[in-house]
Parts: sequence; structure tokens; C-alpha cells
Amino acid sequence: MRADGDARPILQIVEIGKRFGPAVVADRLTLTIQRGEFFTFLGPSGSGKSTILRMIAGLERPDQGTIRLEGRDVSAVPPWRRKLGMMFQQYAIFPHMTVAENVAYGLKVRGIGHAEAAARVMRMLELVGLTGMERKNATLLSGGEQQRVALARALAPEPRMLLLDEPLSALDEKTRRSMRAELKDVHRKTGTTFLYVTHDQEEALTMSDRIAVLNRGVCMQCDTPERLYRAPHTRFVAEFFRGWNVLTAQCRKISPGCNSVSLAGSDIRLPHSPDSAPVAHGAEIHLAIRAENVRLGASLDPRCVQLPAKLLECVFRGTAFDHTLELWDGQRLIASSTQNVPMVGGGPTVVQILPADLLLLAD
Repeated sequence: MRADGDARPILQIVEIGKRFGPAVVADRLTLTIQRGEFFTFLGPSGSGKSTILRMIAGLERPDQGTIRLEGRDVSAVPPWRRKLGMMFQQYAIFPHMTVAENVAYGLKVRGIGHAEAAARVMRMLELVGLTGMERKNATLLSGGEQQRVALARALAPEPRMLLLDEPLSALDEKTRRSMRAELKDVHRKTGTTFLYVTHDQEEALTMSDRIAVLNRGVCMQCDTPERLYRAPHTRFVAEFFRGWNVLTAQCRKISPGCNSVSLAGSDIRLPHSPDSAPVAHGAEIHLAIRAENVRLGASLDPRCVQLPAKLLECVFRGTAFDHTLELWDGQRLIASSTQNVPMVGGGPTVVQILPADLLLLAD
């Protein structure tokens, strides 16, 4: 947030809707973005995140609803009057201009005087770590350096908000990691509100203050990175984030304060959940558990529920081994651990879980 402590929302999206033929890209979407936030729209391809960003920018018109910028309805205001900055996946660097001329372009369009523009250009180049490169042809820079030029150009006019549409997806992995840290640092130093679009959950988790997970124009959950990672509310969110197993169980009793389910033939009493909505006896429900909380082998811990399983596969992924297992009812889940289990594929084993590690999902 900004150091001045202004807690008024900078952007309010109120029940906006948008369709392209039968495809729904925004379905009565309502969100509030606070001044100075690093806010991210996260979702798979086709979730509507880029189109929503374009509606905020004024490049698309919503079919319904309103977009309020600093309390003013800007739904019909053209993009050049919204005073927003934008960074795209493609750098859009002007090849016939130097680095400094690229950064100064938006200032020139806005009629900023030469002396002030030159001072802002130097400040922006220092901010993004390109001091001394102002006279270079921008097309001779590396991909990461060109993206820094694009960032400096977007920030130079001092926009109300900076909209970033998957700006790192064209970069290699090492450069992407470096640029994530630099973007977060620039956000912290400038206090500018960043509205970011990505399909990469690691980008979203490492940079954002809050994340809205989208699916076909619907916000499935809007929360802090830690809560999204540790406590997904819905099946879609749990399956979207790596490391979650989603399992089908049958309801024995679901009511405030008392949840009992049957999972792969074993009755499990879940922790108290005062917010649980009642579910009919025998109805299917979905439970989620982190892969690192699924343990292999018998346990003497009386709190654990033990489920017979078959080990199907083991994959080494650098920091851990992922063991794919099949429960007796055919459901599969992954157990992640730092140790490989020396067992022939298809061999019998036991899966043990703590009921406290199971989340009851809303859908």
C-alpha cells in the first residue's frame, strides 16, 4: 500500500459482464482493488483475465455493469483519458528509437516539457537498472532489458495504475525469475497500483498482495497468496494449484460443528467447521489434501486414518519425489516426500492421512 495511508479503493468493478458469442469472459464480476496493491488475475487460458484487463483499460466495452476509477464511472471513457499505463506480453519497443526515446515517448504525447521529460527518463532508467544505456538502440538489448525499457516507458507518465498483461511469458526461466523480483521492487519503490494478468501460479504467488482466481469470467476465490495456497475454497482452485489432491467422498453427516465422511471405505470425522453447509446423507462431496501431507507406510499415530493403496509410479522432480498411488476404489492421489519409496510399481502399501489435513471443498 501507499505510504500516505490512503485506503480508498482505486478501482471498483461492479457486476460487469462480457460475451463473445457463446463464450462468457466476464459473468457479473465484482471486485475492489485498493490503492497501491499488487493485484493479480490468475487463471487458465479462456478464463477471461486478459479481456477483463482490456475492459479496465478501455480497449473493450463491458456488455453490462460499471467500472469505477477513483470513484468515477469510466465504463464509457476512452482509454487515453483514463491515465493508465500498460505493459503487454510483446515488448512493443520502437526499433528506430534509442532507449531514452522509447521511455520518453509517452511523455512527448502528453506534452510534457523537454526538461521535465529528460529528468523523468533518467529517474525511470535508474529505477529499472538501465542507467548508462539511454543512447543505445533498444532493439540491441536482451529480452529482459527490453522489458525493463517497456516498464520504464509505462511508468514515466506516472499513471494511476499499471496494467500488465502476461509481460514475462516471452522470457526464459532465469530472466523471468529475475524480472519477478525487479517488478516487485519497482512496485514497492513507486507505490503504483499494479494490476497483473498471468496463468503462472508461481508468478502470482511470489509477487501479489491479492489474487483473483478466474474461471470462465467468474471469480472462484479472491484472497492473499498464502490463503489461496493453503486454504482453497473450491474444487477448481484446489485443482488449479499444484500439490493438491482432490478426492471424492460420501457424506455421512455434514452440519455446523460436525462433519463425518466416508473416503475409500473408511469413515473419517473431519475437524469442526462452523461454516459447513448441510449436505444430504450419502451425497458426494470433495475433499482436498496437500501431497506433502499424504504419508506412505503404516503409522502408530492413532490420529491417522490408514487407507490401503497401490503404488503406481514415482517421479523425481528435483526437490521431492512424487508417488502416484491408487486407492481401492480407483481414486488416485500423489504423496510427495524427500525420500523415494523403493517399491516395485503396483506394489501394495498403506496411505496415512490426518483428518486435520483434509479440507472440505465448497463444490
